[in-house]
Amino acid sequence: MNILVCISNVPDTTSKINFVENDTKFDKNGVQFVINPNDEFGLTKAVWMKESHNATVTVLTVGDQSVEPTLRKCLAIGADKAIRIDCSSKDGFSVAKEISHFSQKENFDLIICGRESIDYNGGMVGGVIAGILDYNFITNCVDLDIKGTNALVSREIDGGIETLECNLPLVLGAQKGLVEESDLIIPNMRGIMMARQKPLETIEAQNFNAESINQGYHKPDAKKEVKLVKADEVDKLIDLLENEAKVI
Repeated sequence: MNILVCISNVPDTTSKINFVENDTKFDKNGVQFVINPNDEFGLTKAVWMKESHNATVTVLTVGDQSVEPTLRKCLAIGADKAIRIDCSSKDGFSVAKEISHFSQKENFDLIICGRESIDYNGGMVGGVIAGILDYNFITNCVDLDIKGTNALVSREIDGGIETLECNLPLVLGAQKGLVEESDLIIPNMRGIMMARQKPLETIEAQNFNAESINQGYHKPDAKKEVKLVKADEVDKLIDLLENEAKVI
């Protein structure tokens, strides 16, 4: 089985977020980047399938040279090889087109994307890839069982879990539940050393045009001062809720 795992390089959630150039671009200075958590759930599942399905796992990202440490970590986790498409990501559509162009000649049985990245939360890349390649597509996946060319997939829906069956090839949107957080693979020294010997290939981008352009960003408004009301000041509390907070 030939598996591709698409990787996003995202800011650590503890990083302080700032914008530059009149709030039109994200300021990367001083920001620690990590594997997108939803992608990491998918990567762990793919690594498990190396043994259970004799799978070969390739990780791929679209980005400049700064993303290579993240790809090296993926190799240390257990991926067999890594691909970096050499360009800065413009939007979800152009990223999906770059990945699709690469995938067309590789004949992947399974392409795993995170259901969304935690920075822009677009959630579009997997669906666009499936549309271009004419693959089946299921997202919000919390379980996967492959037998032969059939996939049995459970996905999270409002109010419960839906189980679907489809044929490979398949694009799958991963999230927590596909594996649990406690199952995520922490690279050990042996894995880190082996990752240095695994191939990390850089390929030229096709430079597809973006379909959307960011007009700007803004941070949430600063939190307002908290007003404390004594336990015996019921009338004051009601007045604040009615006339200031306007919730009653």
